[in-house]
Amino acid sequence: MQDTEKKITKIVITGGPCAGKTTAMSWIQNAFTRMGYEVLFVDETATQLITGGAAPWLSTSNREYQWHLLQLQQAKEQTFTDIARTMKSSRMLIVCDRAAMDNCAYMTEQEFDWVLNQLKTNKVALRDQYDAVFHLVTAAKGAEQFYTLANNQARTETIEEAAALDDRLIAAWTGHPHFRVIDNSTGFEEKMHRLLREISVFLGEPTPMEIERKFLIERPGLRLLEALPNCERVDIVQTYLKTDADSEELRIRQRGANGHFIYFKTRKKKLSGMKRVEEEERLSQDEYLSLLVRADPAYRTLHKERYCLTENGLYYEIDVYPDWPDKAVMEIELHSEDQEIVFPEGIRVIREVTGDPAYSNHEIARIR
Repeated sequence: MQDTEKKITKIVITGGPCAGKTTAMSWIQNAFTRMGYEVLFVDETATQLITGGAAPWLSTSNREYQWHLLQLQQAKEQTFTDIARTMKSSRMLIVCDRAAMDNCAYMTEQEFDWVLNQLKTNKVALRDQYDAVFHLVTAAKGAEQFYTLANNQARTETIEEAAALDDRLIAAWTGHPHFRVIDNSTGFEEKMHRLLREISVFLGEPTPMEIERKFLIERPGLRLLEALPNCERVDIVQTYLKTDADSEELRIRQRGANGHFIYFKTRKKKLSGMKRVEEEERLSQDEYLSLLVRADPAYRTLHKERYCLTENGLYYEIDVYPDWPDKAVMEIELHSEDQEIVFPEGIRVIREVTGDPAYSNHEIARIR
């Protein structure tokens, strides 16, 4: 997240057991140090506790164990952030080896709600405090021959258990504004290269370029979507601000669920049909409210429900508008323009509308 004096970015590397996280940390250190970042690592708190003798299976209360784990995890992350502000480098990258929502995969919904209450927080604030999340898929899904328990004494899962846990972790993070899943469709070395590319694109190295495909679809059954464990609904309120540049789009956004929100300011500049330069900044609620007075009167405030779906190694965003009774828009962000797309089961595509200005949020919000 953006600090007032320097850029401090906090990302999460998560994934199922035996996914390559330990190796990934080394690759990230080498790659981004060379790019001029000061890279700090927050180690995995669960492993720290287990190897120290404080294992969850020795506790009489899982919810209290997870509560204490999360308190320690959050304290460590805050300490690293505070120290990052004192360091000389102007570009700080904090890498969390697992983070808050990973704990959700080890709790029932009731236990998780209890922990949130104890921490006096909510799911949106806990999940979306991180700038980006990158999930490495366990070797138990697609690379079974490489699955092993030998390199982590805190790992106890069978292949079947590891695959199920991987699914729960993906479901826990689904709904985050920048969530990417790195699967086992390539060899391990290429998997690491794909991770570095995804992080680089997010950081804007060399430019913060977004490659996006957009499709007009039939309005899906919302109850069926909401029942999926890998789907999360997010409520979005989007306001366009006045800008002097014709090729530039400036907006502020309120994003969250169940009355809990985070706030962003986004500046976009179009390069081609599928490529745009995008810069995003996290706002406080007060900053967001102060910018509303700069709303462009030529555009209405846009309200929509976004259904974030993780499937087929892709992250789909389905936008449902209240005044569209029979259609919706689905967006998919890609790492290359020729990446193959597999559509989620049950989604009926009407046609591709990538590059069609009529289906941009900017045009949908325009007052005619």
